[in-house]
Amino acid sequence: MSPSEQQSPAPAPVPSVWTRPRRQKEQAPLSREQIVAAAVRLLDAEGIEALSMRKLGTEMGTAATSLYRHVANKDELIELVVDEVYGELELPEAGSPDGWRASLSHSGHSLRDMVLRHPWVASVLGQVGLAHLGPNLMRMSERMLRLAKTAGFPPGEADLAMKAVISYVIGATTSEASYLSLLARSGMSEADWLRSLAPAAQQALDEHPLTQDHYATQRDRDPARLREENFDYGLQRVLDGLATRIDRA
Repeated sequence: MSPSEQQSPAPAPVPSVWTRPRRQKEQAPLSREQIVAAAVRLLDAEGIEALSMRKLGTEMGTAATSLYRHVANKDELIELVVDEVYGELELPEAGSPDGWRASLSHSGHSLRDMVLRHPWVASVLGQVGLAHLGPNLMRMSERMLRLAKTAGFPPGEADLAMKAVISYVIGATTSEASYLSLLARSGMSEADWLRSLAPAAQQALDEHPLTQDHYATQRDRDPARLREENFDYGLQRVLDGLATRIDRA
């Protein structure tokens, strides 16, 4: 056989939990599902900085070597926990072309709620490898594309429309999650935190009358409700823009 006729070796798969064959038989008494559930609990309680295979093994009362029978490394574990929390999303069907906006709005709020329940997820979304191959993320993509198709977006724009919504939600919620993580580390309620900042904020605003007037109108409002309204305003404006594409179609 000539060199030109020789076959090139198959390319190595991209390292990911979703490209590595799963063991046909789980090792008792642990399972991958138990490991992922324990990792989510650890992350919710202590944040991404606390996550290590050794720490997780200690929390589960086992050696880290037992975990490696199911998860090759920390990167794979992060892929798994990200897909796990995406399974919490509520993605209602549109039902009819006119129902797309309410369904997509609900989906956006559900994604925000998930990130705020698990604020650590905002810090790992850019480093989760082939996360889109996870079963929950695949289901989310399928449902959202079906929603876009029902809505009647122009050909080739359904995927782009859904990405625009997700990009807004993740961008807005990442900042909010970082703020809430800082708040949690302070040990104070949000209202007490804001009151403690009031003197410094007032001093900073002295030379900025427009910002000062805006701050004065918001000062006595429930901060959690205000954050939700701010988020929804941006989401609705994104949906306004998408609605114009459907109208043109």
